[in-house]
Amino acid sequence: MKVLVIGLGGVTNGGKTTLAEKLKKMLPNCDIISQDDFFKPESEVETDERGFKLYDVLDALYMDEMVKSIRNWMKSPASSGGVTEEPQNTCDNLENTEDVYILVVEGFLLYNYEPLNELWNRRFFLTLPYEECKRRRSTRVYQPADTPGYFDGHVWPMYLKYKNELEENASNVVYLDGTKSQEELLSCVYSDIIQELKKLRE
Repeated sequence: MKVLVIGLGGVTNGGKTTLAEKLKKMLPNCDIISQDDFFKPESEVETDERGFKLYDVLDALYMDEMVKSIRNWMKSPASSGGVTEEPQNTCDNLENTEDVYILVVEGFLLYNYEPLNELWNRRFFLTLPYEECKRRRSTRVYQPADTPGYFDGHVWPMYLKYKNELEENASNVVYLDGTKSQEELLSCVYSDIIQELKKLRE
């Protein structure tokens, strides 16, 4: 049995979740783990001197739990329960993949936590320009809600900080332009994963 762990990271509102869900429908034996499921409760998230809740930092997440969840999946992917559906699209020479299990991990801070970086087979990072990201963010409802100035004061600066760290320290990251259509992004990531599957089977 072989496993393939795909990271789908990057900017808030960049389309990570939508992309992950589309991939799950198209790939055999595919599961998703979402970083949003590992946020600490609001009472445990620090507040800065401006009153902003600091959600866009690693300390706001149970990262150890996330690593443990991924490792548990890697040990027994077949028992995770979400992998029995037949993929919708089987024209890409996907036969003989019964023994390969794929995990798509999606989240905004995937590649700045060292214990996670040992686990990836492939890493994708979605980017957006400032104006587009701010526009998309303003259309979403968060719990707790974004306070006035939160995007400019916390969300965007933290994105730039972690993105710069990534560019300085990491290789083998595929950067994706989040302004492209979902179809283009899906096509790019899907064909890349198919290549990885072929390598695994060789």
